[in-house]
Amino acid sequence: MCRPGLTLGEHFATARPEAEPIFHVINRHLATLDGDLIVDPLEKKILFKNGPTIAILDSMTKWVALGFTLRRKAASNRFSRKVTEYQGKYYCVLNLTDPDQIDAEVLDWLTEAFYKGDVPTEGADPMVPDDIDEDFLGEWD
Repeated sequence: MCRPGLTLGEHFATARPEAEPIFHVINRHLATLDGDLIVDPLEKKILFKNGPTIAILDSMTKWVALGFTLRRKAASNRFSRKVTEYQGKYYCVLNLTDPDQIDAEVLDWLTEAFYKGDVPTEGADPMVPDDIDEDFLGEWD
């Protein structure tokens, strides 16, 4: 049986000191994205979900590990572990000690994880599938 979740205050009371400002940077960004965001604080981790879990903040002994899943194999020397593939998804982990380490590249990865690889295009018509050949459509005008 799962243990009941905690409040954010209860979680941060026992987490590393940098965990809270790191959380706020990530949460602020994910809250701007179009879709549901569920924040689930547990004893040692905070799960970010929008249906499935999209990111995990894990308070470790010397850092806060940020884990997230992408639908492609990303390459970066910033990843603290080998990017592993499981059922067509790739799990990535960054070890963070300061919220300033969360830059545009990290936020882009989190956005990609949030949308499960299908990041919406600004100004795109949601009623037209992405794979429509616009030149073909022009023939019918």
